[in-house]
Amino acid sequence: MKVEDSIALFLDYIATERRLSALTVRTYHDALMEFHKYLGNNHIELIEEIDSKAVREWQATLMEAGIVPRTVMKKISALKSWHKFLRKQGLAKGDIFAKVSTMKIDKKLPVFYKENEVSKLYTSETFPDTFEGERDKLLLRTLYETGMRRAEIAGLTEHNIDLSAMTIKVLGKRNKQRIIPIENELGQNIERYLALKKEISPDNESLFVTPKGKSLSTAQIYAIVKKYMSALSNADKISPHVFRHTFATGMLNEGANIDAVKELLGHSSLAATEIYTHVTREHLKDAYKHAHPRANGENNK
Repeated sequence: MKVEDSIALFLDYIATERRLSALTVRTYHDALMEFHKYLGNNHIELIEEIDSKAVREWQATLMEAGIVPRTVMKKISALKSWHKFLRKQGLAKGDIFAKVSTMKIDKKLPVFYKENEVSKLYTSETFPDTFEGERDKLLLRTLYETGMRRAEIAGLTEHNIDLSAMTIKVLGKRNKQRIIPIENELGQNIERYLALKKEISPDNESLFVTPKGKSLSTAQIYAIVKKYMSALSNADKISPHVFRHTFATGMLNEGANIDAVKELLGHSSLAATEIYTHVTREHLKDAYKHAHPRANGENNK
């Protein structure tokens, strides 16, 4: 079978049967087409012609081009998933990745907003007294208090909100639903915002809309976060996802059970949540360093 045909088959599978997000499918597509181009330059057109050497040499080519190890391994991971699919379909034999070494990647701790930075989201002067101001206030507070992903918050509808139960129903990755509880103040924010939204966009069921009544896109949500948090925070990175890190880190720092945090975040495995325990330990070490009388090697006298 031709490599190009096998890639098309795999992409159709992950899009229609596994129902992965469009962004994930695009990530796989880009990595596989990049590999396909490399194979073509080396006169490899058929699946059976690909071996471990070809993969290792492509990996080396990527490193020589200055691509960081984390990105290289993401591309290799896409290739592994594709080739595993081909083996299950009987289109390829043998695991050619068994002899491809795994590169060592330094784990980066998640960036998060500081408590004094997010507290400014709750002061009256942060947001203008307009529909957009009320919407932006609710958007940022919801991100901070629920830990939702950008795509999840963009997909919220009015029907996802249950103010009687004080919960939000979230549709996460792979169409997995979860229920996130909310506190009274956020519920009141939602109620005020919905009253304003009813005047602007009575027919659009999306929760977050523009002044013209159109649903907010993920790009617009990113821009709103960038607009406010760039002025409020000194974090190395400003994005909606940093609110997710802030939510998880804050929950663990306050003693929340890691399994509960996992469920609230919608993680499929505990391993994805455990990275935040490292942030929590760093937070504790930092507090010790600044507060303990012997932390800097000083002797008590």
